Amino acid sequence: METLLQQVITQMKHLKSPIEETCPIGIVSMDNWEWPQGVGLYSLFLYYKKTQRQDILHDLIQWYDLQIKKGLPSKNVNTMCPLLTLTYLYEETGNEAYLAVCREWLDYVVQEMPRTDERGIQHVVTGQLNEGELWDDTLYMTVLFVARMGVLLQDERLIQESIHQFLIHLKYLTDRSTGLLFHGWTFKGDHHFAEALWARGNSWYTAGLVDYLDMVELPGGVRSVLISALEKQVRKLAELQTEEGRWHTLLTDATSYLETSAAAAFAYGILKAVRRGYLPEHYKEVGTKAWSSVIRQIDSYGIVRGVSYGTGMGRTLQAYKDIPICPMPYGQSMTLLMLVEGLEHQLTTLSGLEEQYE
Repeated sequence: METLLQQVITQMKHLKSPIEETCPIGIVSMDNWEWPQGVGLYSLFLYYKKTQRQDILHDLIQWYDLQIKKGLPSKNVNTMCPLLTLTYLYEETGNEAYLAVCREWLDYVVQEMPRTDERGIQHVVTGQLNEGELWDDTLYMTVLFVARMGVLLQDERLIQESIHQFLIHLKYLTDRSTGLLFHGWTFKGDHHFAEALWARGNSWYTAGLVDYLDMVELPGGVRSVLISALEKQVRKLAELQTEEGRWHTLLTDATSYLETSAAAAFAYGILKAVRRGYLPEHYKEVGTKAWSSVIRQIDSYGIVRGVSYGTGMGRTLQAYKDIPICPMPYGQSMTLLMLVEGLEHQLTTLSGLEEQYE
């Protein structure tokens, strides 16, 4: 298992895009500061906390120091993502420069970041304002950072802001008939765009909420609402899980392709939620089945296959089916998170697969 973990990490660090990138800031190479890199950094930090490997801590420090020195990109929902790990790195190192960056970016979220109606965080990304739009991935990319800063600074206003964002996103994105989340909502027309029940967007919520519940001491009523929403979502995921263990990129559309990064994030979130007591024990089977399926998508070099490229808000369901598949750092990082969580459950690689990593 250790060899497999190291292979996944190595490939995450050195991925190069096999396709022409469409995002203004590249989302494949770990040399850039964007949301996929932020997810990768978070997975590395959690692995460091599990193993206390000083080489991983050194790599994280080196990455942030280099990025800060060369200058950070413009502030938006997605470029906030690397800040989550920086809050933890500040605690590990005591480096005040890290806290200064976190404070500067937090001030932007609180004072300047555009809001929708009802004070939702507008999903502004590099090159696009997305006026009046709520997206399900905002919670993972920005709101977890706000919550962490609330804990770090002991500022109850920030905790309340994070609660507001979770509840307003649930209010407008939840499909009440399934408990799944729509990819987005616009107040400019009051609709859910293509009404896509997109797998990776849902998995950001599953994985992010479980971490959020661990980060913040929530009021009992809020906590119970969030956990009940999680259980309804996972109940439907259990129903929609395919025999081989993953889910379709459009969760309720069996003609859409199976997608690995979502399966990894679902496995991570479900297994951790069971371990932490947020979900009943019987859901462990769903997480374990997904875990096993993702393992089968890791090739002999440690590259996670079957991962869809970055996905904007689709105006048609076909747009989601047309997203290309290629190795991505968030495929590697969510798989890393899943593998580390698997260690807590004493899960190991499947029989017959171990030798390809030795």
